[in-house]
Amino acid sequence: MTPPNAQEFTRSFARIGLLSFGGPAAQIALMHRELVEARGWLTERQFAGALSFCMLLPGPEAMQLATYAGWRLRGLGGGLLAGALFVLPGAAVIWALAVAYILYGAQPWAVAGFLGVKAAVITIVAQALLRLSQKALTNRASRLIALGAFLALYALGAPYPLILALAALAGALLLDAPPEATAEIPPAPPLSQSLRRLALGLALWLAPLAALHLTAQTFLAELAAYFAQLALLSFGGAYALLGWMTQTMVQDHGWITAAQMIDALGLAETTPGPLILVTQFTSHIAAEAEGGLGLAALAGLLTLWMVFTPCFLYIFLAAPYLERLLALPRLRAALGGITAAVTGVIASLSLWFALSVLWPGGLSGTPAQAFAQISWPALALIASGAALTWLTKGNLFILIIINGLLGFALVSALGL
Repeated sequence: MTPPNAQEFTRSFARIGLLSFGGPAAQIALMHRELVEARGWLTERQFAGALSFCMLLPGPEAMQLATYAGWRLRGLGGGLLAGALFVLPGAAVIWALAVAYILYGAQPWAVAGFLGVKAAVITIVAQALLRLSQKALTNRASRLIALGAFLALYALGAPYPLILALAALAGALLLDAPPEATAEIPPAPPLSQSLRRLALGLALWLAPLAALHLTAQTFLAELAAYFAQLALLSFGGAYALLGWMTQTMVQDHGWITAAQMIDALGLAETTPGPLILVTQFTSHIAAEAEGGLGLAALAGLLTLWMVFTPCFLYIFLAAPYLERLLALPRLRAALGGITAAVTGVIASLSLWFALSVLWPGGLSGTPAQAFAQISWPALALIASGAALTWLTKGNLFILIIINGLLGFALVSALGL
């Protein structure tokens, strides 16, 4: 296949970045639709293999998948551009929301609009889950792996890295992975090239931290060091990090309050880009309290650098070896197990998200009491999202905009 030209490439990845609402499930579905179904730039095997591999890495898997796709299509520059286009639209929105939050607080009109967006996200994630399950759960073993991952995460609260490790083992033992039609395994790049890339990436990543220590910028240095640690340990996505972030930022350092942490997550859920942009929002709030909006802007940029630079580094180090690794049958079977587990994980997170929207005060009591506590505006907006999805043939931009406006109109009309 002929690689896309620069204009086609930029337009497609800008569209992905601007429409990447709904967390990893919806973002992965959007990329699959754009890169595999509509454009044919990646094959099903390439996309599934890259996704499974990205799930093993710390950091936001959807952003890393976009970076890998960009690298595969247009090399190092393409990977940098694709990853940046995935992150920067959401980062800009987070900055604007942080400024509004600092100046005005959480306004009712914004909360109403966000309810419509959240309801639309439920529809997007349900679609993504359906499409992924049709492709990933092709036999009894893969369905059992997915069910096990769902129960382990939702019912038992098992650590996410443990779920992936067990799924990889189950896939290697239970799933079939016949040899590829093309028996030739791509050659590995020289080790010296990878080592040079690693050294350069680490130097660039840690340079701001060293400069802050040398200039005695204590607050920013502490902030940068914390988010550097977080970047290395961010397995399982933003939800897996919330407990640690709350403990560190609220209890240990007192940078933000518990209420601000909850607001940060709610706002990050309704913006494009990876949910881990919640780190940027919290750094804006913490830095503004320390030194005003100017310091908040600098802290936000610093956080983006410390959190996302390693994501690029992981991909650029591993991508040249990925096709070689995917040519190994047992490894492909292990990655197939991870893909099946991802389906169960997405189902678990989808259920959690739907329940949190429908029962914002928490689900408790008898079935009759739970029925009385349901948010009827949220239920109506979920229904409107499903109808809009059918009417617009899955146009995400129209779905999100119209359902957001409907949310504002409905909640305003009811005086809620």
